Amino acid sequence: MYLLGVFFLCLWSSVAQTFCGAVGACACQVWVVGMIPLTNYEKDPSFWNKWAQSTLKNALQLQKLNQNTAKNLILFLGDGMGIPTVTAARILKGQLSGKSGEETQLEMDKFPFVALSKTYNTNAQVADSAGTATAYLCGVKANEGTVGVNAAATRSQCNTTQGNEVTSILRWAKEAGKSVGIVTTTRVNHATPSAAYAHCVDRDWYSDGEMPAEAIQAGCKDIARQLFENIPNIDVIMGGGRKYMFPKNQSDVEYPGDKKHFGTRKDGRNLVAEWTNRMKNKQAFYVWNRKELMSLNPNNVDYILGLFEPGDLLYNLERNPDTDPSLTEMVEVAIKILRKNPNGFYLLVEGGRIDHGHHEGKAKQALHEAVEMDRAIGLAGLLTNIHDTMTVVTADHSHVFSFGGYTSRGNTIFGLAPMFSDVDQKPFTAILYGNGPGFKVVDGLRENVSTIDYQENNYQAQAAVPLSMETHGGEDVAIFSKGPMAHLLHGVHEQNYIPHVMAYAACIGQNRDHCMSSNGASGLGPALASLTALLTLNHLFC
Repeated sequence: MYLLGVFFLCLWSSVAQTFCGAVGACACQVWVVGMIPLTNYEKDPSFWNKWAQSTLKNALQLQKLNQNTAKNLILFLGDGMGIPTVTAARILKGQLSGKSGEETQLEMDKFPFVALSKTYNTNAQVADSAGTATAYLCGVKANEGTVGVNAAATRSQCNTTQGNEVTSILRWAKEAGKSVGIVTTTRVNHATPSAAYAHCVDRDWYSDGEMPAEAIQAGCKDIARQLFENIPNIDVIMGGGRKYMFPKNQSDVEYPGDKKHFGTRKDGRNLVAEWTNRMKNKQAFYVWNRKELMSLNPNNVDYILGLFEPGDLLYNLERNPDTDPSLTEMVEVAIKILRKNPNGFYLLVEGGRIDHGHHEGKAKQALHEAVEMDRAIGLAGLLTNIHDTMTVVTADHSHVFSFGGYTSRGNTIFGLAPMFSDVDQKPFTAILYGNGPGFKVVDGLRENVSTIDYQENNYQAQAAVPLSMETHGGEDVAIFSKGPMAHLLHGVHEQNYIPHVMAYAACIGQNRDHCMSSNGASGLGPALASLTALLTLNHLFC
């Protein structure tokens, strides 16, 4: 009767059904009963053997490589999402649904191919988000703090920009006739998205209000301006960053009395009004809140500019669901708009505030951001087809974030280790940072975490070294991939390899010669079939 009950739980759970298809019925039974003791199953070697054999059977199917041409390309970038963050987010995802957590699968875990990316910048062992964005979007490694320029450009030196510009895969896709989009939880002119369209020697030049006078006089352009001028008519732009688009001291539509959200532009330009005027004869819409976004019918939208906050979007745990869209909601609208193009699309999606949570030592915020991005990855999979859509999930860099302490199975990811320190006889949390704002000393001793609410949303986890902001980590990060040519992301790669693979899969940019060769013919089957049919009709009727 117990097994029968488990079986019906599987039938009733759509999520469990998906999991059953992936790893077999036995695994399904255990996964579903994660809310109750698993010991009876896990003590039986046949459970592990059957699960492994099912996984092996699925792995053998990967010999049948998907060598189609990728009509669509999606890159999910978890900013700061190192491998410890992936593991902790997996556990959190499971625990949010009442399970132990460790046995849960993230959506990215289901991708058939995994590689490692070396994240260093040309002048930095531990990278920043600008130089790395140039690598995985433009295919060229660069100096830290610079976007869309090669390593011959020097940070903050305007006169090193000209002649050192490099273009991104977003531009390659646009020039190939595809629709293109950018969705982020940060400012749309933050480091990650800006490398898709801008050429700037300083990632902090969000508007001309943040630029030195000499750089403006020398002809350098701020990043917000480049968003609208460098690649005309980017089809989808969604994120934060309103204040960089409006004249200095112009009040914000959402926070009219808060001066920190006022416009920053010294040139007096209203970039949103300019965009709206330029797009007035197209099916184009500017929105600044969730209600406006969700009221749109994507079938009647060709272009969208969504700026939902003056700066970065709020953390998902703090988001007002009435006014602020989630990353998943933005991705859904974006894909429904972009996929109307018969030539396909390229979409960059950034879970940008994973990074911010870590910098602030707020692990709970960071991990909930990662889980939200995973929801968006799952939805994107439902809205696209693995046969013609290459999806890549990766990170730009890691953080000095870790969790350990011999915690027991199912221990809340934000909980305490099951022991006291044998040095200072105090408890400690499983999650710790190598450095950051969580370093605290009380009466000359390490803080006793049992006296505070260490599971509060904004709790700053203990850190070994005091810093106002926690730093990035230098280790390799993961690359998860599925869809056409996903097998080319394997082993350990330089980070700048990623856009070259994606371009090759889609036959765009400099990777097109193979597309009409005999070796690439299998990838062009549908297109060649359509062409043959047209030629046949032409012969019959002309």
